Parts: sequence; structure tokens; C-alpha cells
Amino acid sequence: MNSNNTTNILIPVACALAFYCLLRFAQSVYNSLTSPLRDMPGPPSPSFVLGNFKAMAEDSSLTSQWRDQFGRNFRFRSLFGRMELHTSDIKAVNHIVMNNAVYEKVPSNLDVSKYLLGNGVFSVEKEEHKRQRRIMNQAFAPSQIRLLTEMFTEKAIRLRDIWANQLIGKPEGATLDVSAWFRRVTLDVTIGEAGNLISAYIGFNYSFNSLTAHAHEQPNQMQDAFTRLIHSPRAQLYAGFRTAQAMAPILKFVPVPGRQVANDARDTMKRIADHIISGSKAELAAEAQSKDTAASASLKGKRDLLSVLLKSNIAAEALPESQRMSDAELAAQIPTFLFAGHETTSTAASWTLHALSLHPTVQTKLRDDLLTLATTENPTMDELNALPYLECVVRETMRLYAPVHFAQRVVVQDDVIPLSNTYIDKRGKEHQSLVMRQGQVIHVPILAVNTDPEIWGEDALKFIPERWENPQALPAASSSIPGVYTHLLTFFGGVHNCIGYRFALVELKAIIFTLVRAFEFAPAVPSEDVVPQAVGLISRPAVVGKDMSKKAGLPLVIKAYNADGY
Repeated sequence: MNSNNTTNILIPVACALAFYCLLRFAQSVYNSLTSPLRDMPGPPSPSFVLGNFKAMAEDSSLTSQWRDQFGRNFRFRSLFGRMELHTSDIKAVNHIVMNNAVYEKVPSNLDVSKYLLGNGVFSVEKEEHKRQRRIMNQAFAPSQIRLLTEMFTEKAIRLRDIWANQLIGKPEGATLDVSAWFRRVTLDVTIGEAGNLISAYIGFNYSFNSLTAHAHEQPNQMQDAFTRLIHSPRAQLYAGFRTAQAMAPILKFVPVPGRQVANDARDTMKRIADHIISGSKAELAAEAQSKDTAASASLKGKRDLLSVLLKSNIAAEALPESQRMSDAELAAQIPTFLFAGHETTSTAASWTLHALSLHPTVQTKLRDDLLTLATTENPTMDELNALPYLECVVRETMRLYAPVHFAQRVVVQDDVIPLSNTYIDKRGKEHQSLVMRQGQVIHVPILAVNTDPEIWGEDALKFIPERWENPQALPAASSSIPGVYTHLLTFFGGVHNCIGYRFALVELKAIIFTLVRAFEFAPAVPSEDVVPQAVGLISRPAVVGKDMSKKAGLPLVIKAYNADGY
């Protein structure tokens, strides 16, 4: 291609891009000048392109600081100058959560989910979301999780034994990055047997074996893809560019940093999903042929995720439309739960051990509680849920270190949001409600609600599991939080509450039960050097280096527990 041809192509592209940017700028200015929120207080925006987005990504506690300065309701700027409302007012949050027909997921967020995961339950809205969720609900029922608890603990025991081997000959303990290990064990749980992507009954023989693979220093494609996508030093940058491309589709034609990393992760997840589906269907077909029965009969009585999905796909002709799931939808659910399921639980486990390492008295009290089950290494779900102090520790971790630290919604029709407290705008006018215009994006700060001193009291930012020992003594205001997990917004609420929250809680309890009984945990770095690092919606532990850079991970000093104290 000669230079004239190149110029003939580049000039129109540059002009189109410039016109697009000018149009977006004009839209942003118009929206700002006419927005009902234009006089609402909020932090200054350092730039039109980045707004407050970069600062918020680098410090997930920043919105809490702004709340202290501007109140529960304020506005800030996202990418390309988009004005967003931040509200932690409980009455307002209730209104938003419970009116899902008016407050929907933000289209740009759905676009990113579809790009990475396909049209799974996290990437669709309205009737599509209801239908997919209805099909999958039975796979996450307590009766099904009860059957999976033994497998949760078996994976935790495998991790315990690996750590124990690394501590041989080290009576003073050793420093391990627990976050990296938790990502491996929860990936094994999510894809290995639970979620039931592998079912002994179906006979599917694909396993990640993240723990075993690491022990033998064999690469794991999925773990490697997730590490580069979410945990690399440039993960925040990559996530920012994906968000920018979703908000400004013209940027999808620009080769932004991280595109290949995202493509590789997406392709790896799709390849594994296709492998799982084709392998499972082949096994079912072979079994059906040998027994001369319908393939779906092999799944009768099975309520695990894969079986439920396969039933809705294989028997599509016989099922009503509301219970059907296409091949594409089926394939999308697997990366959805690969990506979301194991990341959130591994993050929660990391934050739990971080809190216990900083509070040795709590750690000892918890261990004593766990050791009351002295006759078993593999407790049932009911036994785990009956351990009172374990329940307290898990609830306090979910309150103070919510893995998903915020949610976003967009107003799809004009509305008015009621407030529990009035706010005063820049002109000194008092407002008892928030006037919402179609298209307004709202930032719901999960972590800020969970740690609001006006709800939880002066010790809201302290790790105090004992606050949960007497539910009747909890602050009355906490009962107004519209979360599916009582008194907390951690797993959100309404129709978009976390479908797998029971799964995650029992898995977390099984991990903590196994490890705290076997080891003592202490900080490996000063507590102030461990900070939350947000990549997308999830806030993970990271360590601040001498150059002020952040490295994802949580190093802890781990020592074998000796009941005799020597």
C-alpha cells in the first residue's frame, strides 16, 4: 500500500474520530448544564477524558472520603466527563435495588461482560435475565450445596497439605502469598466438581487441578489467563481501556493496550466451555444409547449447575420456551461462573486471613470454636453453619471487606428517588429527594453502606466479629439494608442479588475451617502496606512497594499450629 492510499484512509478515520470526540464533549457539556444534579456537591474533575475514574480505581476508599466531605449524596465524573450520582442513603439504595424495571445494569458494563463471557446470566437484562436465572436457581439451592460441601473441604485439605509440606523443617514458619493459592483452590472448586462442571455421574474427565498442577510446576492455561487479565501490574489499565471501549464503541477499532490479553482469556474460557459441553453431551449420548433410554434420563434428579443447564439444552424440544437454554447460552454460563465464582471467593478468603493475622485474639477464639468439631476433618454444611464464631467472623469479613465494592445502575425512565436525609446543594437549597433523568448513571457503594458510621456506629471501620453474636443487638438501621445476605449489601439485593452467594459462603467456611485449625497466621508486611486494589468491581488485597506501586497478593507468615504450644 503506497503512502497516498494510507493517507486517504487515515484522514477520514482521524476526522471521524475527531468528530466523535467533539460530539461526546458537546453531549457531556449539555448534560452537565441541564442535569437535575448540576448543583449537587462533589469532587472536582481533574480532566475531561479521565474524570475521577483513575483516582477511584487507584484508591477504592476514595468515595468514603468524599462521603465524609460531601455527604451521602454527591456527584462525580467518570470517563469522558460522564456525571454519576453516588448515593449511600439507605432509603435511596432501597428504592434503586427494588425498582429493577427503572434501574438497570449499565449498558457499557453489560457490553464488557458479553465481550469476555458471552450472553450469560451476568450479561443480560429483563426477561432474558429472569429466564436464565430461573433455570439455574435450583443448582444453587441449599440442598445442592449440602451435597457439595464435602468436596469444598477436600480441596481445602489438599491446600492444607501442600502448605504443611512447605513448612517442614521451618518451625518459625514461612511467608506465602495466600491470595495466589486461594485463586488455585477456588478455581479447582468452581470448575473441578462444584458448580458441577465435572460430575462423576456424567463421567466428564476434564479437570483443572490447579493445586496439583502448581505443585508439579505444570502450566494451567486458565490460571495463567486469569492472572494476566486480572492480577498483572497492568490489569487496572487494561480494565480501564475495556470500559472506555464499551462507553465509546468507536474505540473498539483502536488497538488499545490489553486487547490481546482479554482476547486470550476469552478464547481460553470459550475453548474450555465448548470442551465441557461437547464432552458431557458425548458421554450422555453414549450412555443413552447403551441403556436404550433418552439422554436426559441420565440427568434425572441431578440439580447441579451443569446437569441443570444440560437438561434445559438437550431436552429443548420438549421444554416450554421459558425453560430452554440454547447452546450459546449454555456455553456462556461456564466462563461466567469461572470468572466470577472463583475470584470473589478467593478474594474473600484472602481478606479473612488478613483480618485474622491482624487480630490474633480473634484468630485464637475462632480456632477454639473450630476445634470443637474434633471428630472430623470434613464437616457437613450444617455443621459448618452451626459454628457460632465462624459465622461471626465470616459476616464481619463480608461487611468490612466486601469483595465486590460497588454496583452501578442506569435510569431507564425519569424517576424521583426518596431520601432518608435531606441534602443541601451548592446554592444552599435543601432537597428531600433526587430527581432522576433517563440515562443518569448511579454508583451504589456497597462497601460504604456496609461501613457507614451512621448505621454501624463509631466502630464501623473496626473488625469486631462479636458484633454479630447477638443479632437483636445489631443497630436498628442495619435492618434497612436491602441485601439478600441479612443486614449487609455485600451480595446486593433485588432480582440481581448474587445467585451463588450460599455456595460462596459455605465454600469460604470450609476453607477457613480447614486452614485455621492447622496454621497460625501473622502479617508478613506492615498492615498499612496492605491495601485494596480494585480491578473492575472486585477489590483485592495488594501490597504497596517502596516506589508506591501496588502488587496484587497477600503475603502472610504461616506457622504450623501446635496445640501444646511448642
